[in-house]
Amino acid sequence: MGARYARALFDLAAETDALDAVEADLKSLKAMNAGSADLRSLLASPAFSAESKAAGLAAIAARAGFCEVTGKFLGLTVANARASALPTIIEAFERLSEERRGVVSAQVVTAVPMSEGQTADLAAALRTALGKDPRIETHVDPAILGGVKVRVGSRLYDASLKSKLDSLKFALKRA
Repeated sequence: MGARYARALFDLAAETDALDAVEADLKSLKAMNAGSADLRSLLASPAFSAESKAAGLAAIAARAGFCEVTGKFLGLTVANARASALPTIIEAFERLSEERRGVVSAQVVTAVPMSEGQTADLAAALRTALGKDPRIETHVDPAILGGVKVRVGSRLYDASLKSKLDSLKFALKRA
């Protein structure tokens, strides 16, 4: 469902030459949602009426200076009882925008935090391998012991020490 709303907003923003403004507005709304338990509650809770949600989102849009397309879209989501889906819609819109710019999202998992140089080297390697600019999201998971796991779309590149040890253990059991 979020993808349909995101596609409709993306197409409307492209038609009205407001794509960059809408993208900036949605990034701002995403940050507000992440930082405000009250906003998350307003969007998700059925205890709030549609009028309350519409008033809250309209106030946020006016205070943040959102463009007209974004403001009307927020009103539409409330009118269609889809306010709780806004985080999903924003994620889908970001994917569409990245696709248009030729950017690919890469989730990177390491055992320890990566330095800026390591991140830059990984970005360069991904750019060469994929032919697109990567947007890297890093996560730390000590359970992989060492190495790196990179997920791009549905593909997983697993060069973690844990997976290599598991492969070795499986091979030894077969032998």
